[in-house]
Amino acid sequence: MKILKISFKNINSLRGEHEIDFTEEPFISSSLFAITGPTGSGKSTILDVISLAIYGKIPRIPGSRPISKTDIEKFGTILTRNQKEAIARVTYECKFGTFSSQWSISTNRNEKLRDNDMEIYDHQIQELITDKKSEVPEKNEQLIGLSYDQFIKAALLAQGEFAQFLKVTKKDRGALLEKITGTGIYRTIGQKIYEKNSLLNKDIEQQLHEIKILKDNLLADEVLEQKKADLKSKTEVQEKCNQEIEKLKRSLELKEEIQKKTKAIGISKDEGNAAEKELKVFDSAHGAPLKQHEKVQDVSDKLRTWNLLGNEIKNLNSEVSNIKENIQSNSERTATLIAEVSEFTHTATNSDNISENLNQFRTRIQDLLEKKKEKGIDYRLEKSKLDSELNAVGLSLNESNPDHSRQEIKQSIEATGNSIRTWKDKFEVSSSDEIEALKNKLQRKYKITREASREYAVIEEKHKELKRNSTEYEKLQPHLKSLPAEIEKQKTQVNSGKTVLENLKLKRENQLLKASLEQHRHKLKDGEACPLCGGLHHPYAEHLPEKDDLLELEIKKVEMQLEEQSRKLNIYVTNFSNYKKQAEELELKNKEINKDLQDIKTGFKEKFSELTEVENLHELEDRCDQLEKKLEELSEYAKAHLKLQHLKTSLPILEKLQAILQEGKLLKEKLDKLYPGKDIQQDVEQFQNRWISLVSEFKNLNNNQEKLTQQIDKKEKQLQILEKELEQVLLEKGFESVTTGFSALMPDAEVHRLRIERQQIEKRINDARASIKILKDQLEEFQKKDSNIKEEELREKLKDQNEQAQLVAETCKELDRLIKNHEHDLIKMNKLQEQIAEKEKQTRRWRMLNELIGDRTGNKFNDFAQDLTLSRLIKLANIRLQGLSDRYLIDKPTEEEDDGLVAIDEHMGGQRRSVKTLSGGETFILSLSMALALSDLASINVEINSLFIDEGFGTLDPETLDQTLDTLEKLQAESSKTIGIISHVDSLKERISTQIKLSRNGQGYSSLEIS
Repeated sequence: MKILKISFKNINSLRGEHEIDFTEEPFISSSLFAITGPTGSGKSTILDVISLAIYGKIPRIPGSRPISKTDIEKFGTILTRNQKEAIARVTYECKFGTFSSQWSISTNRNEKLRDNDMEIYDHQIQELITDKKSEVPEKNEQLIGLSYDQFIKAALLAQGEFAQFLKVTKKDRGALLEKITGTGIYRTIGQKIYEKNSLLNKDIEQQLHEIKILKDNLLADEVLEQKKADLKSKTEVQEKCNQEIEKLKRSLELKEEIQKKTKAIGISKDEGNAAEKELKVFDSAHGAPLKQHEKVQDVSDKLRTWNLLGNEIKNLNSEVSNIKENIQSNSERTATLIAEVSEFTHTATNSDNISENLNQFRTRIQDLLEKKKEKGIDYRLEKSKLDSELNAVGLSLNESNPDHSRQEIKQSIEATGNSIRTWKDKFEVSSSDEIEALKNKLQRKYKITREASREYAVIEEKHKELKRNSTEYEKLQPHLKSLPAEIEKQKTQVNSGKTVLENLKLKRENQLLKASLEQHRHKLKDGEACPLCGGLHHPYAEHLPEKDDLLELEIKKVEMQLEEQSRKLNIYVTNFSNYKKQAEELELKNKEINKDLQDIKTGFKEKFSELTEVENLHELEDRCDQLEKKLEELSEYAKAHLKLQHLKTSLPILEKLQAILQEGKLLKEKLDKLYPGKDIQQDVEQFQNRWISLVSEFKNLNNNQEKLTQQIDKKEKQLQILEKELEQVLLEKGFESVTTGFSALMPDAEVHRLRIERQQIEKRINDARASIKILKDQLEEFQKKDSNIKEEELREKLKDQNEQAQLVAETCKELDRLIKNHEHDLIKMNKLQEQIAEKEKQTRRWRMLNELIGDRTGNKFNDFAQDLTLSRLIKLANIRLQGLSDRYLIDKPTEEEDDGLVAIDEHMGGQRRSVKTLSGGETFILSLSMALALSDLASINVEINSLFIDEGFGTLDPETLDQTLDTLEKLQAESSKTIGIISHVDSLKERISTQIKLSRNGQGYSSLEIS
């Protein structure tokens, strides 16, 4: 991925439109450039533009979400102060082609921010890929191959963080590396594994704790056997005690039975004597009445019938008296009811017309109530209509003062009418249909104009691109004309240099040949033949010629000059090839653009024929604004027109509502005067029911009186006949009258009760005699079985045996409890061990993971992962460091060394030094290599050809600065990367010719200049 162009408008302090085109000069000649300027001038704004245009985010605003208008208002960033529009656009090249990604935001007429927009444009197919802001960041990520966080780390190198990273302790280094590389996920994984393992093993730990408690409570084997033996012996003693206790209890029970039988015999004798006395008292009290009853027993039914007839006649006479009193009460209540009805119906009423008067009055009241109800319905209906009309215009009915509402409506009609007349004069339409038709017409026109504006923007962009290409093409021409001559000239110099170098090398070879012969000279001795010439005298064997060291220096000098000339020749050839290729591409692009431009213009004229007189995009946008304003005013006109209709409709409804209200009041007053009650139907029915009840009651009373009189006559005749018959019979039995004979007659129930009572007394006497005989026989048997031991002595023995048995039982119970608890704990412990074994099978994987990489803080896995990342990072950093300095390598510290990273000094025989002992310049070189390594690590699968390196160059001495810049130039030349150095150090102006200069003015704005 390589950034080709950065364009922006009104971003932070950089007001106006700005463009940085890396495909034009001076960036073509030198892709290593500096971004310079004082603090706060906007150097970081350029980086904001890049991340904002591509991902919709900037590093300086917290949070991982895309930036919104709320963030801009909250943080006061992005949009330049007092400006209405901000645009950030980046054109980049990737393996899929060339694309432009744009972020923009603007304000409306009320100076409120609209929602931001984003879009991606494909330059190959000349089409907009998408303009949905939710899809643009994701699409850019797919095209570039880097997420937002990866892009920030790979393209924007913060070597300042690595300068700190080099020197911190191992603990702090892990945290800082986690922050730089974004690998905090490993800490989270370690914590999650620890939490999962803890959760799974919590039950096991609890069960192990239970097993420990159970083991502590278990009895030793010898103690258990002793407890079982003790339990067996104590159980035998307990059985013997229980047998002796049972024997003693039986002896005591026998003595108690003897006492009970003796006592029972005495009680039975007393009961028999008491019953005999009671029989004598009974005969004295009830014997004579029973005999008198037996005399009249044969005529008892007739006597009872005689008594019944007398009582019935008496009761009937009493009923006749009551009926007469009720007839008198009925007459009084009837008179009262007639008086109440007269007052209720406001008419003269008697027993003949009472029902008729009530029905007529009810009908009259019901008619009035129905009319009142109809008025209420009319009122609610009209009020609903009125509320509907008034709600539509934001008014409400004042029910307590309708006149106030009428006045309010009239005032609103007048005000709305004035507004409508103003708009009518302006738009020259009056009806709703005309307003709607004009609105639709303007909306269509607005839509066409807005569409034309977008297409015209494409035309202008094409013109700008054509102009830029032409300008760039013209800039290339001087190079294309001058470079061939320069190349030929440089070739001549290189060939000349090669000839000189060959001659010098030939000369050196001759010297080397002579030098080899000199070695043989040292071995020659006078008198011995020379192996080369055969001579016996060797005059030069002792006086050797001196070695020519100046020749070596001259060869090295020529080689360096030749290398420099070859390098320049390669640069010239490469530049000429690049310029020629760029010129051809620009010519091809311009042809394509001209063709596209002609097609677009032709399509524009055909599609927007009515807008052909438009001269620029600004004019189209003004037309859109004017149409938008007219549409807003038309909407207000339509609303006012509709409001006036509602107001005019509401007035007659209000008048009708007031008339209904007045009629309803009159009906209510009439009703309140005639009938103050609540339910006429219920009140009339109550009067009618009372009248019907009184009439029916009067008839029933008269009928009952006649029937009772007839019954009395009939029963008196029966009584006279029966009384004559009984008098004759009773005289013969010794009774003076029927009355005395009836008094001797006892009730059958009483006679029956007395006879039963005498039989019961006799039975008790016989039962007492039989019980005495049986008890005496039983007493004799018990006395034969009884022992001679006294009861007190038996009880004392029983007490002793019970105490002994209780002690033995408690001992046995305790022994049994201990043995059973031991057995229960054993079973429970075995079950727990089985459960633990099963759970350990299930948790084995998590336990192993926890042992390897899990802990509460997540440090174990995080440290392991960070150590691997650090090793990889150091390896990549050392590769980069070889191009920056041949002196140092970076390594991790050993256990004996300081926690900070170690620099291996190759110039000092591989001596290991703490980075804390390095100078500022040396620290910068190492931290820069680490930053470049992080970029390599982040872009391992994606080629990043645009890098921006932040502050730190001010710490370098001139020599190291030259070396660093040479390395960066080499990196740029080898990889075709565009490298930007962000710094406020003035010395960089002399070191780097291509610069983006930022400066501040007195109004808080900044300006941008490329040189």
